[in-house]
Amino acid sequence: MFLSNPETHEAVHAAVDTLHAAAGHGGEGAEHGENLFTGLLHHVYDAREIELPFLGHIELPQFAPIHIGGVSLDLSLTKHVVFLWLAAVILVVLAITAARKNTKSRVPSGLGNLVEVFIVFVRDEIVIPNMGPGGVRYMPYLLTTFFFILIMNLSGLVPYGATATGNVSVTAGLALVAFVMIQASAIRAQGLGHYLAHLTGGVHWALWPIMIPIEVLGLFTKPFALMIRLFANMVGGHIVIVSLIGLIFVFKSLAVAPVSVAFVLGINMLELFVAFLQAYIFTMLTSLFMGLGMQAGHEEHAEEHGH
Repeated sequence: MFLSNPETHEAVHAAVDTLHAAAGHGGEGAEHGENLFTGLLHHVYDAREIELPFLGHIELPQFAPIHIGGVSLDLSLTKHVVFLWLAAVILVVLAITAARKNTKSRVPSGLGNLVEVFIVFVRDEIVIPNMGPGGVRYMPYLLTTFFFILIMNLSGLVPYGATATGNVSVTAGLALVAFVMIQASAIRAQGLGHYLAHLTGGVHWALWPIMIPIEVLGLFTKPFALMIRLFANMVGGHIVIVSLIGLIFVFKSLAVAPVSVAFVLGINMLELFVAFLQAYIFTMLTSLFMGLGMQAGHEEHAEEHGH
């Protein structure tokens, strides 16, 4: 996990010490600066404890690693896992509450109306343009993806929160599910035979040893791009905030503080926008990749009926 291992923690603290040394701080000033940087960076790296108001730091349960062959699996709880579960709970409660409200009233209002706005947006602006009317059957998955990522993104902007999507392991899990859905939708639309034939690229069989590995690699590059895009964008804002606050120590003057704080507030507002934007982009690209496979299947069936 990103910034979750002891070696990386040591590197972070070493960077903080170097910054304090450059700023000429020592003693209590250095300790205060280190606490400041640790507080800023706690959104970025994973940890085995969480901080709660009035309760302080709480150690999370730890379990012995499970060894399977030469692979060790550590199933201990971490801060990002907790906020991942919290996002899932919030999503379930939000969806059930909105569904009950909309069932009781034919005219949505309040929370039900807000959720319906996002549902209509995903359907009319993402799913149908990229996948056609047949893509509506995949709305449950795409809506879950959109709201789940959005809640995880926003959780890092609240006090004591953490951005689970700032962990590459989380985005890898989301990308893996997207990969399965992309292939499943393509196979469903094309049929297994046409899907496998598509991996040859339509070239002469003599070129299959070259074309098939390229096509297979292309299947994995799409979800890989989804994984890195979401991870990099969510962790980048926190790094920028740390860098801007660090200018106060680098220049050794409080005169820089108003400028740094002003830019930090601007970056925070930008991160709020990015939280929505990245949920939209991940959902939109997933539907686009699914739609490409579905459209290829429709074109092949149309050609068959034409002949």
